[in-house]
Formats: sequence, structure tokens, C-alpha cells
Amino acid sequence: MHEFLISVVAFIVLVGVMVVVHEFGHFAVAKLCGVRVEAFSVGFGPRLFGIKYGETDYKVCLLPLGGYVKMTGENPEQNLEIPGSTPGTPVVQQAFEGTPECFYPSLADDPGAFTNHPRWQRMLIGVAGPVSNFILAFGLMLFYFGVFNEVPKVEVTEPTIEWVAPDSSAAKAGIQPGDIIRQFETIKNPDWDAINRRSSVNQGQIVPITVDRGGKLLQLSVEVTPPAARNQDFDLMDTGYYPELVPGPIGVKEVEPGYPAAQAGLRGGDAIVAVDGHAFHAVQTLLAYMQKGGGKPLTLTVVRDGVTLPPIVAQPTKIDSSWKLGFAPRPTSFRHDPLPLNQALQKSTAFCIDNSTMIFDVLGGIFTHKVAVSQLSGPVGIARMAGDAAETKGWLPKFVLAAGISLNLGILNLMPFPILDGGLIMLLIIESVIRRDININVKERIYQAAFVVLLVFFAFIIVSDVSKLPLFTHLKP
Repeated sequence: MHEFLISVVAFIVLVGVMVVVHEFGHFAVAKLCGVRVEAFSVGFGPRLFGIKYGETDYKVCLLPLGGYVKMTGENPEQNLEIPGSTPGTPVVQQAFEGTPECFYPSLADDPGAFTNHPRWQRMLIGVAGPVSNFILAFGLMLFYFGVFNEVPKVEVTEPTIEWVAPDSSAAKAGIQPGDIIRQFETIKNPDWDAINRRSSVNQGQIVPITVDRGGKLLQLSVEVTPPAARNQDFDLMDTGYYPELVPGPIGVKEVEPGYPAAQAGLRGGDAIVAVDGHAFHAVQTLLAYMQKGGGKPLTLTVVRDGVTLPPIVAQPTKIDSSWKLGFAPRPTSFRHDPLPLNQALQKSTAFCIDNSTMIFDVLGGIFTHKVAVSQLSGPVGIARMAGDAAETKGWLPKFVLAAGISLNLGILNLMPFPILDGGLIMLLIIESVIRRDININVKERIYQAAFVVLLVFFAFIIVSDVSKLPLFTHLKP
């Protein structure tokens, strides 16, 4: 229940901020262009409170899932004349605050209507929302790199292989522990983030890879292993190589009484230097090694108070369907290393470019059947990620997730699909080419069909999200 509540609150805050910033972009440019904005709402549903200033009702509504901007004449159904009225004659209406305001019985005569403004202005209003998301993403990462920039106190600066799982794609490709990846696909001198991004859009594909082994460059090819099931998230380690992210041994923070680690004599403060002769640095590699071993006994090389102990033999036990020893690892220590403004600008720009490129690669992979649609995340998946980021120590997960979702929201809204901002811009471009407005009834049918398609698509994504929840994955063999 705790994790559920954290995920829900984090999701509401995250998505709420992203959407409000997006809608504020539309709002600001609409105001600059002289379009009448009837409402700027934070949230949906019944109005809780707000203030009417000028022509706009600034309000907070009951459901805090984003927000919206309502402009006069933006919807096809608004383009109707009021029965019995005389076109071109303003009519006085009593607003809910008791302040009289004017509206035009025909939108064709209303200078404040969205549809009566030049197409270039309407395009600017349409593109302003996504641009606001891009600015937000860049600003978030600029703030992170300039103020925090968390880095391990001791870090591995090169993409080094810590361990290779037997019989995996990586093992079959000839990759060995200690190899340093110098080129992955077309990317030279990549980091693990770049390798993960390129792998996720090349699932099931054979990718060229160059490794440095003892100073000698080797040209290899590895098949990127997709998830075992369509409803599982992509994991780089499925290919069989495990990254060395931090140097040094695995630190033991505390040991659970009665579990194999305690029975073997392991204590809090110990350092596991090697497992069956393998120098592991991260607990995730140790966990993967135990799963591959199927519960076979492990010989641990342990250092206690600076002294290497005689080999310790531990017999893993199954806990929640996974082989474990029963100890909590010592967390990685981080330090803040804020960057100068010019470096923070460079890092923020690189982050936005890399993540935007990945979004396009994923979309391209879906259309070329290299990436399954089930790999996309909807509201449930975003809530899970938001909850994980909220509970994870440090600022990096929070800023990266927020900036990444903001980029996603901006790019996806620019897709030329009706009811999205990109669809509006596409229709305006078509009208500019044919030099006349598309028939309002045709537009209405297009929007209705697009709405149905989008509804079905989101339903599929939500079902896929739900099937990835631990409740369902635990039911699978």
C-alpha cells in the first residue's frame, strides 16, 4: 500500500506539472496573438475554486491529472450560430461572477475566435505546447547539472564488462569479463546509457561491437536479446553482459539472522571481494550469478577489518522465487560535483538530443517491427517509474524521469495525428496549400475517428502496463 500511494502521488505531481506547463505554452501564445482564452484549468472535472480575470477563468478542478486551455472557436461544435440571433451583433451575457461580457452570436464575426486568426498564428499556438515541454526538459537538466550533478565518489569511467552469463548472446559473441566497449553499433566511446538506448531499439538484431581486451581491439557482433515475454520491460542484462558501474568489492551493510549469509558467518561491514573467483562489484551481478547457478553453493572471498578471511561457503536459498543470501548491500556513496554553466549547458543539450533521438528510434522500431508496442509505457507504467524515482535516493532519477517524460510529451504531441498538436498543424498546412478551410463536418468526422483510434491504443498500453505489475509477474512460471 505504501508503494502504491507513493506511485499515485508521484504520478499526479509529475504528470500534472508536465501537462500544465504544456498547456501554459498554448495559453501564453494564444494571449499574445489575441485569441480569447475562456479558461485555464489546473485539473479536470468540477471547478473547486479560481478567479475570473478579464476574459479568462483561472481555476483549479477536482481531478488533478494535468489541465487544459479552452479557447473560443477551437472546437468544431463551437462554430455554430445561436438560433434567433443576428450575425455580427454582440450580445451581453451575465458571467457567473455577475460581470457582463460580450460574445458574438456567430464565430465568423468574433475577432477573438481561434478560427478567425491567421493560420500561421494558429500553428504557433499549436506548437507552443510541445516547445514548452522541450524548454522544461532542458531547464530541469540544466538545473540538475549546475546544482547537483551527483557522481559516485569512486567511479568507473569506461564501459567495462563485469561478468558474462554462460550460454548468453554475449558469451556466444565472444565477449569476456574485463572487456571495455569502444564502439557499439555506430557510437564510438559510448557510456552505458548510450549502449542501453541503442540496444533497446535493436532488440533481436545483431549489432557490431568493438571491445578493448588488454589493449587489443577486437571486432565482434552480438545479438541484442529481447525480453522473454512481450509484457516485460527491456533489460540490457538479458543479452548476458553485466556492467561494471563501481569499483571495489560488494560491501555488506547488514545480515539477516537465520539466512544463508548469517549461517556462513558473514557480518555487517564485511566486503565480498570475489565469488567463486569472480571479482564482482555490484550486488545485481551477484544476484544474476546465483540465478544462473540454480542455487549451487558459493565460495566467498571476504575481507573483514582489512584482513582476508579463509574462504566462506554459503548455500543460497529461494526467497520470492529468487536465489538469495540474505544480506543488505552497502549503498554506493555519491558526491555533488556541480558543473560550470558552459559544461552544464553542453550536458543538458546532449541529454535532450540523445533522449529525443531515442524516442524517434523507438517509434521507428515500432513501425519496422524491431520494437514491440508492449515496450511502451502508459499511465500505470509511468506511475511505477515515478514511484521508484521518488523512493530512490538522490536527485538524478527524479530529474531524468521528469525531463524524459517532458521530452516524450512534447515529441508525441507533434506527431501528425488528429486531436494532437501535430494533427492540428498538419490540417492547417493542408488548408494553406488548398487555400481554403476544410469542411467543418469533415473535420469533425476526422477528430471522432482519431479519438476512437487513440482510445483503443491507450487501452492496449494500459492493459500491457497492468500485466507488468508484480502481482501478475509473480503468477508466471
